[in-house]
Amino acid sequence: MQTKVTIIGAGAVGSATAYSLLARDAASEIVLIDINTEKALGEALDIKQATPFLDNCDIYAGDYRDAVGSQVVIITSGIGRKPGQTRLELVQTNVGIIKSISAEIVKYAPDAIYIIVANPVDILTYAFLKYTGLPKSQVFGTGTILDTIRLRTRLAEIYNVNKKQVHANVLGEHGDSSFVAWSTATIAGVPLTEYSQSIANSCHLTNEYRREDVETYVKKSGSKIISRKGCTVYGIATSAMHIVKTIGGSAASVMTLSSLHEGEYGLNDVCLSSLALVGAGGIRSIVTPKLSDEEMQKLYLSAEALKAVIKSVDF
Repeated sequence: MQTKVTIIGAGAVGSATAYSLLARDAASEIVLIDINTEKALGEALDIKQATPFLDNCDIYAGDYRDAVGSQVVIITSGIGRKPGQTRLELVQTNVGIIKSISAEIVKYAPDAIYIIVANPVDILTYAFLKYTGLPKSQVFGTGTILDTIRLRTRLAEIYNVNKKQVHANVLGEHGDSSFVAWSTATIAGVPLTEYSQSIANSCHLTNEYRREDVETYVKKSGSKIISRKGCTVYGIATSAMHIVKTIGGSAASVMTLSSLHEGEYGLNDVCLSSLALVGAGGIRSIVTPKLSDEEMQKLYLSAEALKAVIKSVDF
């Protein structure tokens, strides 16, 4: 499938996303848009000159008019987190940025699937839906997909298995109120609670761990990376690429994405991450596996935290 992708924001995340799309042959055409036009031009040229050793992709800097015909628009524009700052503290400034972007981009790409990457992603996804009136299937945020791959990375290290065989998810807000859905976690289909006892060879032992430590690892990874190098880039860029590749592929996939809930799990008028079935056309359905009572309570608390922020925002 020939997929045209427009990326709004040519900063570290936007540029890394563009490169990831090119490197994995996830797009046939990429438009980089940034208020700093020189930055966008420089990034586009730098990436374009890598194409002889990668896949053939037309990448260039442009403006909103160049987004015409885009199947996917990825929005990374916004003020990034500073060391010690929470994602939610960014809210009013970045909502204003989303408002200005939405007023322009939808005029030129009304049928595109919109992926919100900028933080706080749950609030900005809600804001973009509010400003544009687009269907909820067409607009969603990267949500906890990054948290989920951080979780799977850590569990794969603990259990000494291939990361792709770990199926465990982080749900709720992409932020402090997120939680691990331990009750649904498996390794190669074996429930996590049973996996260690299922190993017949005693030489292959699982490292001991506490769930609380794993959740701390997931929640604090972003702030640790920011304190050391100033921003998180590769995990989120690769996540965005994976979503685009799924949208342009032949089979739908289930991911933890931030989408508008309208009754699922009893939640309404809030964007947060539960499982979502994604394919051509965007989100086809929210998937609602049974969670434990404790996990359901955490999901509701996460929704309440986000709704409190929504009430405080001047839309």
